Amino acid sequence: MNSSIIRHIIRFIVLILVQVFILKNISFPDSFLRHLVLFIYPIYIFLLPTNIPRPLLLLVAFFLGLSVDLFYDSVGIHAATSVFIAFIRMYVLRILEPIQGYKTDGSLSAHNYGMVWFSSYAAILLFVHLLVYFSISAFSFVFIIDIMLKTLLSFVFSFMLILLHQVILKVQ
Repeated sequence: MNSSIIRHIIRFIVLILVQVFILKNISFPDSFLRHLVLFIYPIYIFLLPTNIPRPLLLLVAFFLGLSVDLFYDSVGIHAATSVFIAFIRMYVLRILEPIQGYKTDGSLSAHNYGMVWFSSYAAILLFVHLLVYFSISAFSFVFIIDIMLKTLLSFVFSFMLILLHQVILKVQ
């Protein structure tokens, strides 16, 4: 098996384990931070190379979200959200494409494209991920203020966690 495939499989497993056994258990009851939900697993979709076939990307995103759903006892919310960001990823990549283009085989990481580019890319996809996630979980725009509050608060802390992941691990 190709070393990059093994690396992606290990990343898949580790991110799910971190998400469901560590981040799921972090809560701040009776404070403003009770709206905070930390997500790191979307970075798996962010880091996949550009040459991955779109049907495979959507399938991997579905299984990633479904794996998280199994532990969160949610009914496909993570799967739907993951598939959605995998679907729009191509459009975000077109908007942010560097002048020299993308490397076809490397991860879309800060190590390969720089922290400024990665920050823009991850911020857009993470914000959309969180907005869709909280919108689906509330399932009503009556809760728009709560949805936006959860989205913004979770975005700030999840984004910092994702950037920390990039700085510490220097993913290639």
